[in-house]
Amino acid sequence: MTDFTLKGRHVLAMFVLGFGTIIAVNLTLAVNAVRTFPGLETANSYVASQEYDDRRAAQEALGWTVEATGESGVAAVALVDAHGLPADLRDMQAVIGRATTDDGERVMPQTGRAAAALEMPEGYWRVDVIATAPDGTAFEQRLTLHVTP
Repeated sequence: MTDFTLKGRHVLAMFVLGFGTIIAVNLTLAVNAVRTFPGLETANSYVASQEYDDRRAAQEALGWTVEATGESGVAAVALVDAHGLPADLRDMQAVIGRATTDDGERVMPQTGRAAAALEMPEGYWRVDVIATAPDGTAFEQRLTLHVTP
């Protein structure tokens, strides 16, 4: 056996080394997090909020709603007007993908003037519907759709 005696300086060195490692790792992670996403979505949030309110009011004035179904392995969306008829629009695009990532997103082929459908596996999917009215008013809606087998 050796004649090693644990002394105060050994305990101090263990604490400094242990906590120093933890602090160094935390600082590294924090610096990388801020460098890769600074959290800035817009330069002027007030102006962006005013523009958002204007776009929302114009979209609501259209009176359109999105009807979505996910039965028999088919995800389907339809854009309808206030009377339940297909919306009168210039163009429409529906993009479907997983709710937690943008990887693997697919554009749903149109099945009618204001409708789109695509065979999808069972599960929860995020659908982004983007359309333009004949007068140029933009319509955007994101919804979650459950597709059943």
